[in-house]
Amino acid sequence: MSAAVFEVEGTTRPEFIKEERKPEQQLPPEVVLTQILSGALASQAVYVAAKLGVADLLADGPKPVQELARSCEADASSLYRVLRALASMGVFIENENQVFALTPIAEKLLSKTEGSLRDLAIFMGEDWHWEVWGQTLYSVKTGKSAWAKLHGDDVFAYFARKKEPARVFDNAMTSLTTLAIKAVVEAYDFAGINTLVDIAGGHGRLLTSILETGPSMRGVLFDLPHVIEGARERLKDSKTKERVEFASGDFFVRVPSGADAYIMKHIIHDWDDERALKILRNIREAMAPGGRVLVVESVVQERNVPDLGKLFDIEMLVSPGGKERTAVEYQELFARAGLRLTRIVPTQSAYSVIEAVAA
Repeated sequence: MSAAVFEVEGTTRPEFIKEERKPEQQLPPEVVLTQILSGALASQAVYVAAKLGVADLLADGPKPVQELARSCEADASSLYRVLRALASMGVFIENENQVFALTPIAEKLLSKTEGSLRDLAIFMGEDWHWEVWGQTLYSVKTGKSAWAKLHGDDVFAYFARKKEPARVFDNAMTSLTTLAIKAVVEAYDFAGINTLVDIAGGHGRLLTSILETGPSMRGVLFDLPHVIEGARERLKDSKTKERVEFASGDFFVRVPSGADAYIMKHIIHDWDDERALKILRNIREAMAPGGRVLVVESVVQERNVPDLGKLFDIEMLVSPGGKERTAVEYQELFARAGLRLTRIVPTQSAYSVIEAVAA
């Protein structure tokens, strides 16, 4: 992905919008469609391997499926069928006599490895999450969250009363943050920021990584009280702990004031326009003169351009009821909040840094 920075001039078709390109089709249409229809089965197979910790069992070398099954208390024949399917997709490799080994893709399911996606795989496949996708038609017909229909609460109210799902969700979001950190820090120049507030910053991984780029920068980690409590424990050994202030509250009410930069990752996409505007307006009111807002999200590409963000957008539709947005939609949303989109900085990941200043 190009690391170019796209400036916004308010034209009717801003230059940061890529031109439409025709999708390449090498397989017969029926094969392509069948592969798409089978995607749910592939997702569940990865979930099973992640939940059972198969990659961790293979960390010290190949093992036969019977040994794996004993270790994770599974039926050997059934586990073999799942691992065989995953091996056909490049997740694990099957050797003779039903012996399996790790591949570079499978290594991302290891528990303790840089860039691990095991927690994300578990989150994607848990029944309380998985079953929401079965209600996608409801969301499309009504425009409402399928999560609330299935569980009786919106996403965050559900997690507030369900500790184990909340733990799984928090771990998955930390996993995604880990993926984004290096790309964001490399792509965006944080020089000149004195105080950076991370809105709904979770356990502070992104904030502390940014602070490491500037020895004089200070950070404020802002989230709900129970999240901040966990963050204090996680950051007690951080190299930047002396430069981190903890604050808790509700971003729909107010945010810490007086900072010259506010960053949000995976926050604005959780909400519809009206609630996203409330958050952005609170930041606009709180930030110091000359301050900036940095939104780390996927920016949906126009029309037929292949884009993972377009699938993330369906997750936003059925779960929290939010949306992924195009560059123009961000431009319009910021304008309504009293902000001006100044540039979009792509990163070597699925995310961009979307920068805005006071209008």
